[in-house]
Amino acid sequence: MFRDNYPEASSFVVTLYGSLAATGKGHMTDIALMDVLTDGYSENKDRVTILWEPETFLPEHPNGMRFQAYDENRNLMGEQTIFSVGGGDISLTGKREKAEDLYRESTMEEIMAYCKNHGYSFWEYVYAHEDSDLEDYLAEVWRVMQEAVLRGLDNEGVLPGGLKVIRRASAYYQHSRSYHGSMQRRGFKFAYALAVAEENASGGMIVTAPTCGSCGVLPGTLYHLKQSYDFSDKKIFKALATAGLIGTLIKTNASISGAEVGCQGEIGTACSMASAGATQLFGGSIAQIEYAASIAMEHFLGLTCDPICGLVQVPCIERNAFAVARSVDATQYALMSDGTHIVSFDTVVEAMKQTGHDLPSLYKETAAGGLAVLLGKK
Repeated sequence: MFRDNYPEASSFVVTLYGSLAATGKGHMTDIALMDVLTDGYSENKDRVTILWEPETFLPEHPNGMRFQAYDENRNLMGEQTIFSVGGGDISLTGKREKAEDLYRESTMEEIMAYCKNHGYSFWEYVYAHEDSDLEDYLAEVWRVMQEAVLRGLDNEGVLPGGLKVIRRASAYYQHSRSYHGSMQRRGFKFAYALAVAEENASGGMIVTAPTCGSCGVLPGTLYHLKQSYDFSDKKIFKALATAGLIGTLIKTNASISGAEVGCQGEIGTACSMASAGATQLFGGSIAQIEYAASIAMEHFLGLTCDPICGLVQVPCIERNAFAVARSVDATQYALMSDGTHIVSFDTVVEAMKQTGHDLPSLYKETAAGGLAVLLGKK
């Protein structure tokens, strides 16, 4: 958008701040910037300068970036500061921009009351409020998710970035085929989640569900259930709609940005979405779905974001695999209940937001604390 506003620009300078600078290479931010601002031509690379300011945190949000356009005489033509607020969304203010409200209800309590009054499940609530082409969109999301799993299972080798992390999805899948029963099912879950997370780490096409760093949880869970129980795509779409509603509630009332609230906002949200979608697949009531989503987030409260070397690889990829296993556990636990419980989903989301604000910035995607520091020294 900035490039198109200055088509006559001779050169660009992009300054990355705070967490975005600390983990920019791990997110391949520099590659994306160069690709766009050079129009995809390597011979134009000298026209783009990227500056890294990991120690400078803009007051609006930890993930800030400033774009500047210059003419051929190095005169400043214009500049703009924007913020990456999680899940691929950008903001001019550092706060999540509110589009036209699609759902009048903004809390789980309000949505559950609406659903009870109308006899709806969560997926019906979503379908009733979205446009008529929603199912086409969900079909595309499901297609990309499945393709990411299959590519990830097929691809081998070392992930880019310098840590020399070996792709494990293919090996885990092959090992799992020699197991039986619950051991095999758990192994497949690990493999599917690893496959998508490794595709993300290597620049493959994935679905942010809700973020790139947590992209393996929802597809890993749904792909596993599709393979194990032969659910139809129609049923998968309903699960995706349910999962999306959960993610929207968390994004609205807390955050899905690791730079803002730590990994609980990424992996915790992904697990919550996957648990809700899986419970929907098995015919759970809205109370059981709400319970599953609550359990999933509750047991990730306080999870820090401490990527080694700022790369979205260690411990990020492994967390995707374990979150898939936990999502299925939360689903079974909720389905065995009648849905009544003490800690509501809204309360857990509120607690996650407060916990994230209380976490020191070292543990919020800055790669400056926890595992990132301890292992980075080695």
